Amino acid sequence: MEGHRGRIVCAEVEGVNCIIMQGRVHYYEGYTMQDTVMPVRLAGLLGAKTVLLTNAAGGIADGLDAGSLMLLRDHIAFAMPSPLTGANIGELGTRFPDMTEVYDAALRKIMLSCAKELKINMTEGVYMQLPGPQYETPAEVAACRILGADAVGMSTACEAIAARHMGLRVCAVSCICNRAAGLNKKPLSHDDVQEAAAKAGSSLTALIGSFLRRIRTM
Repeated sequence: MEGHRGRIVCAEVEGVNCIIMQGRVHYYEGYTMQDTVMPVRLAGLLGAKTVLLTNAAGGIADGLDAGSLMLLRDHIAFAMPSPLTGANIGELGTRFPDMTEVYDAALRKIMLSCAKELKINMTEGVYMQLPGPQYETPAEVAACRILGADAVGMSTACEAIAARHMGLRVCAVSCICNRAAGLNKKPLSHDDVQEAAAKAGSSLTALIGSFLRRIRTM
Protein backbone atom coordinates (compact mmCIF):
# COMPACT_ATOMS: atom_id res chain seq x y z
CA MET A 1 0.00 0.00 0.00
CA GLU A 2 1.96 2.97 -1.27
CA GLY A 3 1.97 5.81 1.25
CA HIS A 4 0.37 3.70 4.00
CA ARG A 5 1.84 1.92 7.04
CA GLY A 6 -0.58 -0.97 6.58
CA ARG A 7 -1.16 -2.02 10.16
CA ILE A 8 -3.92 -2.07 12.78
CA VAL A 9 -3.27 -0.51 16.20
CA CYS A 10 -5.49 -1.03 19.25
CA ALA A 11 -5.13 1.77 21.77
CA GLU A 12 -6.96 4.07 24.14
CA VAL A 13 -7.06 7.59 22.75
CA GLU A 14 -8.60 10.45 24.75
CA GLY A 15 -10.33 7.88 26.96
CA VAL A 16 -11.85 6.02 24.02
CA ASN A 17 -10.93 2.45 23.12
CA CYS A 18 -9.93 2.64 19.46
CA ILE A 19 -9.07 0.29 16.63
CA ILE A 20 -6.89 2.40 14.35
CA MET A 21 -6.11 1.48 10.75
CA GLN A 22 -2.82 3.03 9.72
CA GLY A 23 -3.66 2.83 6.07
CA ARG A 24 -6.20 0.60 4.38
CA VAL A 25 -6.38 -1.70 1.41
CA HIS A 26 -8.02 -0.35 -1.72
CA TYR A 27 -10.16 -1.89 -4.43
CA TYR A 28 -7.65 -0.68 -7.04
CA GLU A 29 -4.94 -2.86 -5.50
CA GLY A 30 -6.77 -5.91 -6.79
CA TYR A 31 -8.70 -6.83 -3.66
CA THR A 32 -12.34 -7.76 -3.90
CA MET A 33 -14.70 -5.15 -2.54
CA GLN A 34 -15.60 -7.56 0.28
CA ASP A 35 -11.91 -7.82 1.26
CA THR A 36 -11.55 -4.05 1.03
CA VAL A 37 -14.20 -3.49 3.70
CA MET A 38 -13.14 -6.41 5.90
CA PRO A 39 -11.26 -4.22 8.44
CA VAL A 40 -14.39 -2.13 9.06
CA ARG A 41 -16.47 -5.25 9.50
CA LEU A 42 -13.85 -6.70 11.84
CA ALA A 43 -13.94 -3.54 13.94
CA GLY A 44 -17.71 -3.82 14.19
CA LEU A 45 -17.52 -7.46 15.22
CA LEU A 46 -14.96 -6.52 17.89
CA GLY A 47 -17.44 -4.09 19.40
CA ALA A 48 -16.91 -0.76 17.64
CA LYS A 49 -20.05 1.37 17.52
CA THR A 50 -18.71 4.42 15.68
CA VAL A 51 -16.47 4.58 12.61
CA LEU A 52 -14.43 7.67 11.78
CA LEU A 53 -13.06 7.54 8.23
CA THR A 54 -10.46 9.84 6.71
CA ASN A 55 -9.17 10.13 3.18
CA ALA A 56 -7.13 12.17 0.75
CA ALA A 57 -9.27 13.70 -1.97
CA GLY A 58 -9.23 16.04 -4.91
CA GLY A 59 -11.21 19.25 -4.50
CA ILE A 60 -13.92 19.98 -7.04
CA ALA A 61 -16.10 22.62 -5.37
CA ASP A 62 -14.86 26.20 -5.37
CA GLY A 63 -12.79 26.94 -2.29
CA LEU A 64 -11.72 23.35 -1.70
CA ASP A 65 -8.00 23.88 -2.23
CA ALA A 66 -5.04 21.82 -1.04
CA GLY A 67 -4.99 21.68 2.75
CA SER A 68 -8.75 22.13 3.18
CA LEU A 69 -10.83 19.75 5.27
CA MET A 70 -14.27 18.62 4.12
CA LEU A 71 -16.76 16.83 6.35
CA LEU A 72 -18.76 14.30 4.35
CA ARG A 73 -22.47 15.06 4.31
CA ASP A 74 -23.20 12.38 1.70
CA HIS A 75 -21.49 10.37 -1.00
CA ILE A 76 -21.91 9.13 -4.56
CA ALA A 77 -20.74 5.56 -5.07
CA PHE A 78 -22.62 4.16 -8.03
CA ALA A 79 -19.42 4.07 -10.11
CA MET A 80 -18.17 1.38 -7.70
CA PRO A 81 -19.33 -2.19 -7.09
CA SER A 82 -21.17 -2.43 -3.78
CA PRO A 83 -19.43 -4.23 -0.89
CA LEU A 84 -22.85 -5.82 -0.23
CA THR A 85 -22.92 -7.65 -3.57
CA GLY A 86 -23.36 -11.40 -3.24
CA ALA A 87 -25.06 -13.47 -0.59
CA ASN A 88 -26.12 -11.27 2.32
CA ILE A 89 -24.47 -12.00 5.65
CA GLY A 90 -27.51 -11.85 7.89
CA GLU A 91 -25.42 -11.63 11.05
CA LEU A 92 -24.09 -8.29 9.83
CA GLY A 93 -27.21 -6.64 8.49
CA THR A 94 -30.30 -6.68 6.33
CA ARG A 95 -30.29 -7.47 2.61
CA PHE A 96 -31.43 -3.97 1.60
CA PRO A 97 -30.05 -1.46 4.13
CA ASP A 98 -31.29 2.13 4.11
CA MET A 99 -28.66 4.71 3.10
CA THR A 100 -30.70 7.89 3.64
CA GLU A 101 -28.23 9.08 6.27
CA VAL A 102 -24.91 7.33 5.85
CA TYR A 103 -23.02 10.04 7.75
CA ASP A 104 -24.54 10.51 11.19
CA ALA A 105 -26.06 13.99 11.63
CA ALA A 106 -25.25 14.17 15.36
CA LEU A 107 -21.62 13.21 14.76
CA ARG A 108 -21.33 15.76 11.97
CA LYS A 109 -22.65 18.44 14.30
CA ILE A 110 -20.03 17.51 16.91
CA MET A 111 -17.23 17.51 14.32
CA LEU A 112 -18.21 20.95 13.04
CA SER A 113 -18.36 22.24 16.61
CA CYS A 114 -14.87 20.87 17.31
CA ALA A 115 -13.53 22.52 14.16
CA LYS A 116 -15.06 25.84 15.18
CA GLU A 117 -13.53 25.62 18.67
CA LEU A 118 -10.11 24.89 17.19
CA LYS A 119 -10.51 27.61 14.54
CA ILE A 120 -10.07 25.01 11.80
CA ASN A 121 -11.81 25.87 8.55
CA MET A 122 -14.07 22.96 7.61
CA THR A 123 -16.88 22.75 5.10
CA GLU A 124 -19.46 20.03 4.47
CA GLY A 125 -19.82 18.39 1.10
CA VAL A 126 -20.54 15.38 -1.07
CA TYR A 127 -17.73 12.92 -1.79
CA MET A 128 -17.56 10.68 -4.85
CA GLN A 129 -15.58 7.44 -4.90
CA LEU A 130 -14.15 6.30 -8.22
CA PRO A 131 -12.14 3.09 -8.74
CA GLY A 132 -8.66 4.50 -9.49
CA PRO A 133 -5.73 4.04 -9.30
CA GLN A 134 -5.34 6.58 -12.10
CA TYR A 135 -6.35 10.12 -11.26
CA GLU A 136 -9.52 11.34 -12.91
CA THR A 137 -9.54 13.03 -16.31
CA PRO A 138 -10.79 16.61 -16.58
CA ALA A 139 -13.94 15.29 -18.29
CA GLU A 140 -14.55 12.85 -15.44
CA VAL A 141 -14.11 15.64 -12.89
CA ALA A 142 -16.59 17.78 -14.85
CA ALA A 143 -19.05 14.85 -14.76
CA CYS A 144 -18.53 14.48 -11.00
CA ARG A 145 -19.34 18.15 -10.54
CA ILE A 146 -22.52 17.83 -12.62
CA LEU A 147 -23.58 14.85 -10.51
CA GLY A 148 -23.18 16.92 -7.34
CA ALA A 149 -19.75 15.91 -6.02
CA ASP A 150 -17.63 18.43 -4.12
CA ALA A 151 -14.59 16.16 -3.82
CA VAL A 152 -13.41 12.92 -5.40
CA GLY A 153 -11.25 10.05 -4.19
CA MET A 154 -10.65 6.29 -4.29
CA SER A 155 -11.90 5.04 -0.92
CA THR A 156 -14.28 5.65 2.00
CA ALA A 157 -17.74 5.32 0.44
CA CYS A 158 -17.45 1.53 0.26
CA GLU A 159 -16.36 1.32 3.90
CA ALA A 160 -19.14 3.66 4.95
CA ILE A 161 -21.69 1.44 3.20
CA ALA A 162 -20.34 -1.65 4.96
CA ALA A 163 -20.40 0.14 8.32
CA ARG A 164 -23.99 1.31 7.89
CA HIS A 165 -24.99 -2.20 6.82
CA MET A 166 -23.85 -3.28 10.29
CA GLY A 167 -25.67 -0.43 12.01
CA LEU A 168 -22.50 1.45 12.93
CA ARG A 169 -22.49 5.24 13.19
CA VAL A 170 -20.25 6.85 10.58
CA CYS A 171 -18.40 10.14 10.36
CA ALA A 172 -15.86 10.94 7.62
CA VAL A 173 -13.43 13.73 6.79
CA SER A 174 -11.64 14.38 3.49
CA CYS A 175 -8.26 16.07 3.46
CA ILE A 176 -8.20 17.96 0.18
CA CYS A 177 -4.72 17.36 -1.19
CA ASN A 178 -5.05 18.96 -4.63
CA ARG A 179 -7.51 20.55 -6.99
CA ALA A 180 -8.97 17.81 -9.17
CA ALA A 181 -7.79 17.35 -12.75
CA GLY A 182 -8.61 20.20 -15.08
CA LEU A 183 -9.07 22.70 -12.22
CA ASN A 184 -5.41 23.72 -12.05
CA LYS A 185 -2.50 23.79 -14.46
CA LYS A 186 -0.21 21.42 -12.57
CA PRO A 187 -0.28 17.66 -13.33
CA LEU A 188 -1.42 15.53 -10.39
CA SER A 189 1.18 13.50 -8.49
CA HIS A 190 1.19 11.18 -5.49
CA ASP A 191 4.11 13.13 -3.99
CA ASP A 192 2.00 16.29 -3.94
CA VAL A 193 -0.87 14.40 -2.31
CA GLN A 194 1.42 13.10 0.45
CA GLU A 195 2.94 16.54 0.99
CA ALA A 196 -0.46 18.23 1.32
CA ALA A 197 -1.71 15.48 3.64
CA ALA A 198 1.33 15.92 5.89
CA LYS A 199 0.74 19.68 6.10
CA ALA A 200 -2.89 19.17 7.13
CA GLY A 201 -1.93 16.39 9.56
CA SER A 202 -1.58 18.54 12.68
CA SER A 203 -5.00 20.14 12.18
CA LEU A 204 -6.62 16.78 11.55
CA THR A 205 -4.91 15.24 14.60
CA ALA A 206 -6.18 18.03 16.85
CA LEU A 207 -9.64 17.74 15.35
CA ILE A 208 -9.84 13.98 15.90
CA GLY A 209 -8.63 14.33 19.50
CA SER A 210 -11.30 16.90 20.24
CA PHE A 211 -13.93 14.77 18.52
CA LEU A 212 -13.02 11.69 20.58
CA ARG A 213 -13.23 13.64 23.84
CA ARG A 214 -16.71 14.78 22.88
CA ILE A 215 -18.07 11.35 21.92
CA ARG A 216 -16.56 9.20 24.66
CA THR A 217 -19.74 9.38 26.75
CA MET A 218 -22.05 8.63 23.83
